[in-house]
Amino acid sequence: DVASRLSFFLWGTVPDQELTKAAAAGQLRTPASLKKQVDRMIADPRSEALATRFASQWLRLQDVEKIRPDALLYPYWDHSLAENLVRETQLFFDSLVRDDKPILDLLTADYSYVNERVARHYGIPNVTGPEFRRVQLPPERRGILGQSSIHLLTSVADRTSPVQRGKWVMEVMLGILPPTPPPNVPALDATGANQGGRNLSVRERMEQHRKNPPCISCHKVIDPLGLALENFDATGRYRINDSGVGVDSVGVLYDGTSMEGAEGLRRALLKHKDAFLLSFTEHMMTYALGRRVEPSDMPAVRTVIRNAAKQDYRISAFVRGIVASAPFQKSIVRPDAAMTTEQGAGNRDQRQ
Repeated sequence: DVASRLSFFLWGTVPDQELTKAAAAGQLRTPASLKKQVDRMIADPRSEALATRFASQWLRLQDVEKIRPDALLYPYWDHSLAENLVRETQLFFDSLVRDDKPILDLLTADYSYVNERVARHYGIPNVTGPEFRRVQLPPERRGILGQSSIHLLTSVADRTSPVQRGKWVMEVMLGILPPTPPPNVPALDATGANQGGRNLSVRERMEQHRKNPPCISCHKVIDPLGLALENFDATGRYRINDSGVGVDSVGVLYDGTSMEGAEGLRRALLKHKDAFLLSFTEHMMTYALGRRVEPSDMPAVRTVIRNAAKQDYRISAFVRGIVASAPFQKSIVRPDAAMTTEQGAGNRDQRQ
């Protein structure tokens, strides 16, 4: 059972002969032998499943397929570009696993993997051909917050969506469920998009929308997170103007932290890194167990994070900690009954 769970966790497939042989010999019951197998499996190319399966679920990359940018507003966009943007994020996360980087590098890394199509989209010169290669990034593109796959999946067809972007940051990066909107709240698209013969920017439309008293309670928490990414349009291209108005990406978080742009949001998330680390660990444990993380699992989750801190929060430390935990070692679940990280994330308040 442990061999099967371990294989589906790290490889997304059945155990190989060496792992099966080790399990039959009872070697997976000893910490040293178990660590040896985990290290071998992470080094194997099949561990790319942590990027293509786990990270894709956690970061909600499957939602990219649901977005169809307006062809008149974004004539350069097509399905091939969307696939390349998703592939960039997968290769980026795989590099963190392969090089055993700290998970906080997900927010701060100054490099990524692009091919000619993605490089052109980002304005990066001297990249030709369909092959992806590692490149240095300008400051605004650093980490996951600078990747267009995230900007695309949190937009709508004809504009950005600060609400969707803020909600994504809260749920994925911080593990916080946003407030439930009150009933009968008008949609943003019902707010006048034109005033005095001029198209309003998304931020201006958001400010009008917040004038409705029922709206302010939710938006004062969500909007600053999403508006920090307003320099990226609905396809993730960097911009300084929106509808002829300079982009204003300044905001204040619920705790009073002031931030500006993606860099300000990045610093704010690092300031609240405990929430980020808890969200990442819960999502990874959900994926590894194939079930929800329950209140009884929280001591194990916190132990994984404490032990990972001693190893600079390297990804291998989280993997080894989860594999060695009592929930992974003792609870029984079919390997094919995997639950997505969204299904298993659940309600943080209930578990704590």
